[in-house]
Amino acid sequence: MRDADVVVVGMGAAGLSLAHRMAARHPREAARVLLLDAPAGRLRPPERTWCYWEAPGGEYDAVLTASWDRLRVHGPDGRPVEVATAPYRYKMLRSVDLERLVAHRTEGLPGWTRAEATVRTVRDVPGGAEARGTGADGRERAWTGRWVFDSRPPHPLPPARTTWWQVFSGWYLRTGHAAFDPAVADLMDFRTPQPAQGLSFGYVLPIGPRDALVEYTEFRRTPPAAAAYDAMLRQYATGVLGLTDWQVTAAEHGAIPMTDARFPRRAGRSVFRVGTAGGATRPATGYTFAGTRRQTAAVADALERGRVPVPPAAHRPRARAMDAVLLRALDTGRVDGPQLLTRLWRSVPAARLLGFLDGTASPAADLMVGLRTPVLPMLRTAAELPFVRRRSPPPAAWPPVARGAP
Repeated sequence: MRDADVVVVGMGAAGLSLAHRMAARHPREAARVLLLDAPAGRLRPPERTWCYWEAPGGEYDAVLTASWDRLRVHGPDGRPVEVATAPYRYKMLRSVDLERLVAHRTEGLPGWTRAEATVRTVRDVPGGAEARGTGADGRERAWTGRWVFDSRPPHPLPPARTTWWQVFSGWYLRTGHAAFDPAVADLMDFRTPQPAQGLSFGYVLPIGPRDALVEYTEFRRTPPAAAAYDAMLRQYATGVLGLTDWQVTAAEHGAIPMTDARFPRRAGRSVFRVGTAGGATRPATGYTFAGTRRQTAAVADALERGRVPVPPAAHRPRARAMDAVLLRALDTGRVDGPQLLTRLWRSVPAARLLGFLDGTASPAADLMVGLRTPVLPMLRTAAELPFVRRRSPPPAAWPPVARGAP
């Protein structure tokens, strides 16, 4: 007998989102569901923050840490541009709050169980699939289900024409005096020193006048050690933001793959991948949370209807093609990333640009945004891209940690 009808491996953003969606659709006599979470330690994702934009009234609004209807971008020249996000709000969700929400939603549901396990392999078996590894008691065992959804970070990454990493280090800061404007989130602050290859920016999410999440982020080919990012973060907080009296109340670090690799969403007859492992990360931005939610909503709908629950592509082919061109243009140095991104925020209406970044804009809207980019370098890159060979990228210095938005 199978342990469950549905087994979800990993309780990161994808696993939690899938569990929440299934619980919402199957509140009573649902199929049996087993949630496998990594034990405390190196393999369990640390507490982290996801950010995304959508209209007010979303499914997680009750547990948000904060949200904003105004965003600000500082160009390399130091000049800021501030935009209204209507009809969207930019939302901040902490993993611990989503975990509590999912625990509350699934508590007491018949047939639902949760266990700690270090899963090493997921494969098809007769009549379904199994996740095999070590249980909380240290014993080897296998958990079987009709369908198994694997949300573990992909390792190694698939071959790609271009692979970058979005690497970030963030501190939750509390200052001794009012230092932040809670009405405006700083999405990209390019007043940071720019690396020779790639780009960097600061990121400030104010929770109150004295509290904020402050991050330093780089897009680059190879992530360095985390200590280097802490040093850059300290320099950003003191040298750019001018903070002098503050303490760190929490910290987060991570590396998100930015790649035009092809991520298979189906790994067997009964094995599926979701989240970053299933291609939910937007290649040119690192945005993951919105794509993950689209995937898991479709999976929950398919399960409810009794269909084969193959996760859909999180991003349209047109969006993936545009991202492949942009990644290659940045990688070759034909396009200056900070100048391009600042120009887009200054010249494109915010709602249109957010739709473009989320991959939900119409072809006409995508074209309007594309015309604001350096057209000739982008066309040259698009022309050469079909002839660029896909190669396996070198291993990352940090394990990938999916985040909603930079």
